[in-house]
Amino acid sequence: MASSDALLPISAREEDPLLSDGSRSDPNAETHRRRRPVKGLLAVSFGLLFIAFYVALIATRDGSTRSNVDDAEIKSDGTATATSRARLAGVSEKSNDQLWKLSGDRNTVAFSWNNSMLSWQRTAFHFQPEQNWMNDPNGPLFYKGWYHFFYQYNPNAAVWGDIVWGHAVSKDLIHWVHLPLAMVADQWYDANGVWTGSATFLEDGSIVMLYTGSTDKSVQVQNLAYPEDLNDPLLLKWVKYSGNPVLVPPPGILPKDFRDPTTAWKTSAGKWRITIGSKINRTGISLVYDTTDFKTYEKLDTLLHKVPNTGMWECVDFYPVSKTLVKGLDTSVNGPDVKHIVKASMDDTRIDHYAIGTYFDSNGTWIPDDPTIDVGISTSLRYDYGKFYASKTFYDQNKGRRILWGWIGESDSESADVQKGWSSLQGIPRTVVLDTKTGKNLVQWPVEEVKSLRLSSKKFDMEVGPGSLVHIDVGSAAQLDIEAEFEINKESLDKILGDASATVEAEEFSCQKSGGSTVRGALGPFGFSVLAHESLSEQTPVYFYVAKGKDSKLKTFFCTDSSRSSFANDVVKPVYGSSVPVLKGEKLTMRILVDHSIVEAFGQGGRTCITSRVYPTKAIYGAAKLFLFNNAIDATITASFNVWQMNSAFIHPYSEEAVRALSRT
Repeated sequence: MASSDALLPISAREEDPLLSDGSRSDPNAETHRRRRPVKGLLAVSFGLLFIAFYVALIATRDGSTRSNVDDAEIKSDGTATATSRARLAGVSEKSNDQLWKLSGDRNTVAFSWNNSMLSWQRTAFHFQPEQNWMNDPNGPLFYKGWYHFFYQYNPNAAVWGDIVWGHAVSKDLIHWVHLPLAMVADQWYDANGVWTGSATFLEDGSIVMLYTGSTDKSVQVQNLAYPEDLNDPLLLKWVKYSGNPVLVPPPGILPKDFRDPTTAWKTSAGKWRITIGSKINRTGISLVYDTTDFKTYEKLDTLLHKVPNTGMWECVDFYPVSKTLVKGLDTSVNGPDVKHIVKASMDDTRIDHYAIGTYFDSNGTWIPDDPTIDVGISTSLRYDYGKFYASKTFYDQNKGRRILWGWIGESDSESADVQKGWSSLQGIPRTVVLDTKTGKNLVQWPVEEVKSLRLSSKKFDMEVGPGSLVHIDVGSAAQLDIEAEFEINKESLDKILGDASATVEAEEFSCQKSGGSTVRGALGPFGFSVLAHESLSEQTPVYFYVAKGKDSKLKTFFCTDSSRSSFANDVVKPVYGSSVPVLKGEKLTMRILVDHSIVEAFGQGGRTCITSRVYPTKAIYGAAKLFLFNNAIDATITASFNVWQMNSAFIHPYSEEAVRALSRT
């Protein structure tokens, strides 16, 4: 087994800016630092550390087993600011502390949450651990009748740290049983974390799992693991390869910029190929490796893809989509009727971007169909325009579909998460296919199995005039599935389109900068206010906004406005959304899944998706209501929709009886 000293690339050992400055080095590597002979400097350092410890202790009230001393930086003015272990360890900012920076409320006094409010926030049918922190989805697969889901998990606290692999199984992607931890940080090559990875099925039906380990010196390396017993449908025990690590950062790649291997695919030469995210300076890149046995690798001279000024690429995903069929494809499929998707999670922005393009098997490269919307640039496509990150797909050979998982982080304060004892969800798994009608975007939709949770339903057909607000009586509105169609009155459309003096808005409008659902235009906004209090003092509108362009054509936007979702002041409450393609003859359609503190919205059959985390303080339990609204100035809207109450998924802790019960469903 190689010494861990050998894992630093030559260039990094000679001059590594991340390691040369002690204030930016890994907080878990204190024992590896050289002692400084200058007593005065030592005394100053201890004094600053004491200040940092005191500030961090008061600010977080953290129940983590790790000290928060290392979670603070001392600024030149002597004040302390929080810096997450994740950032220092060289992975994405997984701490909710960044939300305070984004909101500008860094020094605000936190809202006084009570247990009733916090208990209500826990979801009923979204996957989440029984307690503590969760982030990236890992290695999802279907095996011997069971869907397996692995995930980044901190078993010790509701904040990022001590990362291991959680594990759960399901028969239908909705009802889950938690299993014992799949892999823990028990080797030098993953001592600082068992990080994100992917599963690959070999031709003989066996499974290999490649994952990133953070070594005892916080170098990111790739490791191999496999099931101990392939006859066990639950895959309870995993074995780490004795020759790990199988890949180390190549020359020119810094030791903290080499992570998240993909599912492997077969090349025309019969080799397996993977890609791994990285960066060179500010250029995001995807490295490519070929292998025949997953133990030894050949690095290709070419990159799968690179985009300047996008920063570190995390959780890269690469997979084929059919140009003609509405079904999923195995990762190794290629041919003239296939396009390929490159997705990368942007470390700098915590946004998942994707692009559609052409893959060249001969040299392992990929080019986008439209370079103006390349991966990671501001105009590029997103899986989701809300809270959705570190996503991963897998091919479900059971039903011939590609399934997308996405980590849904919190938008509240870290102290609130510590108080409630958990943090983060997974979105409802989605099918993902190429939009065969446009050919220019993906379509995502909740897996069909979520319909099994539908209980009582009500159907509504309404005409709502400009400025209208209608309470929709469905009882408690904390767990809902809503499917709706909207039509704008033809006279209203003709009036706007035929009036040359009518305001042109399409080029200037954006959901994020529009001011939210209260700002009225000729043809919008209109939609639903979910998780609304009867006084409307708290509400989360999900809506369409139709605007006229300079070419006199209409452009449609799909938005979610969380700005009035909560009275709490330690919550980030943005307006999310984007434009959505609407083809000739199509009605405007939306679907909304409401599950306590998460709202998932799908516009035009899933062409545009928005996930929001919301934390009402009044619109909870029986006080959560549903409203239909039309804030358009000139348009009358016809709305036809169904609303279902949703059952709980009853996710169970591990026991043999729980597994047996689930296997009988």
